[in-house]
Amino acid sequence: QVQLVESGGGLVQAGGSLRLSCAASGSIFSINAMGWYRQAPGKQRELVAAITSGGSTNYADSVKGRFTISRDNAKNTVYLQMNSLKPEDTAVYYCNADSTEGGYWGKGTLVTVSS
Repeated sequence: QVQLVESGGGLVQAGGSLRLSCAASGSIFSINAMGWYRQAPGKQRELVAAITSGGSTNYADSVKGRFTISRDNAKNTVYLQMNSLKPEDTAVYYCNADSTEGGYWGKGTLVTVSS
């Protein structure tokens, strides 16, 4: 199994920045890709950004140019650098790991962007 723990959420003004972290433990050797999803009140969970074990990345159109996903394999941690935040970025952000054993989710971290 894989355990995921997110951190770094909080309250920020529009135009500000936050960095989210997701620390993975357990069967990390089985992880193929990791990603960040978000879910705003009343909306479905959506993919924000993902990164494969080889370092390939993809982003939702709404965050391209503003968010950057990266990973530190030595620390088994994935980051999401969020710049130029907008009120519409307000959501609970979840870390996801896609592994050979299945998909795993963290508990989420709340990001609130005030206007």
